[in-house]
Amino acid sequence: METYYKPEDLKKFGEITEWQKQLGDKFFEYYGAVFEEGALTKREKSLIALAVAHAIQCPYCIDAYTGDLLNKGVDEEQMMEAVHVAGAIRGGASLAHSVQMMNQVKEKLM
Repeated sequence: METYYKPEDLKKFGEITEWQKQLGDKFFEYYGAVFEEGALTKREKSLIALAVAHAIQCPYCIDAYTGDLLNKGVDEEQMMEAVHVAGAIRGGASLAHSVQMMNQVKEKLM
């Protein structure tokens, strides 16, 4: 089946500078700096990235950070726990916005 997502395209990520080198280079400079060791370890940052990748549903990021984390010695249980954190936050955000709906119902019916 044909799909928009092609795993082999992940290897082409570095080519995003092709049509706009200056901005692409700035992005990669920033991206690299973000993932340097700082207040958080590289491992912690990669776990955050994996969780965010699931929340925004980026298959390229999921592939990239799954491999990165396996190389960093992170196990399946740790990765799945990070994904559950993302799921809880995403679900919680939907439920938190129900307050807006409840406010509207109360305003219109009461």
